[in-house]
Amino acid sequence: MNSQPKPRPETVIRPMDESDWPQWVEIDQEAFVEDYSPARVERFKALMEFDRMLGAYDGDRLVGSTVGLSLTMTLPGGPRPVCGVSAVCVIPSHRRRGILSRLMRTQLESLHEGGEPVALLYASEGAIYGRFGYGRAVDNLFFRIPTRGARLADHAPSDPSLRLRVVRPAAARGDLEKVFESVLPSRPGLYRRSPAMWDAILADDEKSRRGRSSLRCVVAEDDAGPRGYVLFRAKAGVTDHDLPDGELRVSDLFGLDPAAYALLWRHVLERDLVARVFAPSRPVDDPLMHLLTEPRLLNAGWLDDMWARVVDVDRALPYRAYSAPVDVVIDVTDTFCPWNAGRWRLSADASGATCHRTNDPADIELPVSVLGAAYLGGRALGSYEAAGIIRETRPGAIRALSAAMSWETRPWGGLIF
Repeated sequence: MNSQPKPRPETVIRPMDESDWPQWVEIDQEAFVEDYSPARVERFKALMEFDRMLGAYDGDRLVGSTVGLSLTMTLPGGPRPVCGVSAVCVIPSHRRRGILSRLMRTQLESLHEGGEPVALLYASEGAIYGRFGYGRAVDNLFFRIPTRGARLADHAPSDPSLRLRVVRPAAARGDLEKVFESVLPSRPGLYRRSPAMWDAILADDEKSRRGRSSLRCVVAEDDAGPRGYVLFRAKAGVTDHDLPDGELRVSDLFGLDPAAYALLWRHVLERDLVARVFAPSRPVDDPLMHLLTEPRLLNAGWLDDMWARVVDVDRALPYRAYSAPVDVVIDVTDTFCPWNAGRWRLSADASGATCHRTNDPADIELPVSVLGAAYLGGRALGSYEAAGIIRETRPGAIRALSAAMSWETRPWGGLIF
């Protein structure tokens, strides 16, 4: 008699604790095909919140994970607590078993029961998280600028009181933190950087360098203190004819005012022995595009940045501010978090917003991922209508909601968490 194979036991999803850390390091390296240095492992550990980590267990073996990070992020209207989703992985031997879906659902159910009303993440692959209700809320640009011919226009702002200071990054940490904290409220998507995050940003071991120079820092300042900074690494090179062919890679650049911002970019573009400047993640409304005499030299490319998930419609929509008055009934489809499904009336003006269930006829029908995509103010809704993803039953409703949810400064995260 042929014996039947025993059914595979179901993987268990449960909270992790610090004793699981060695296993987590192993599965994360396997999932992302990397080898972490001891220093990087310690930096990761400092960033984790063990009371917000979920693990997938096959028996006693950890095979997948996700973590929620307690972030304070600038939303349209001001800083708010949000959940930053990170460390999401399932090892290759356990893919296609629904483990990732169960991790995501358990995490969102926990947030629904008493956590932040909005979750955000950076996706390793853009095709993954839409099926869990996340929407592409933020984009970024990358620039590949040949320094030959790239100069700032005559109208670029300047200030004779400004000067540049070349300094070791660790020695300037207080200045960097001061500048960033001042910039933070000005742009949706930026989030407060913890001491552990600054440790990671300023890390300068061989793994962090990835074949480039040590981390460099230049601070723009006046007698009153710092007004901007740039962090970068470089890679030296020469052509076959012994001409300079180095590349400078910008990792962080912030200015408190137009003059400081322009001066830092001028410095980057005029560095000796540098043939190219690569800035891998810049906001889509970066002022630099208005400062170059020849903007085509930006050679800009466009990528997704953060993805946003509305955990609870009734908590999330009043959590942010709106750019214009709106009163609209939206019919939300959400199969992954069914508590969001149904019709909701959003009423908002300059004094605030309310959102509650209603039996009134819907003005707009949309999936919850579109609310996430529009949540930080950087995504117009008209293109979703043109793509057949959303539909209006009251003429003008989509335009009204899109105008209300938009925000003048485009969202940008600036740093993967």
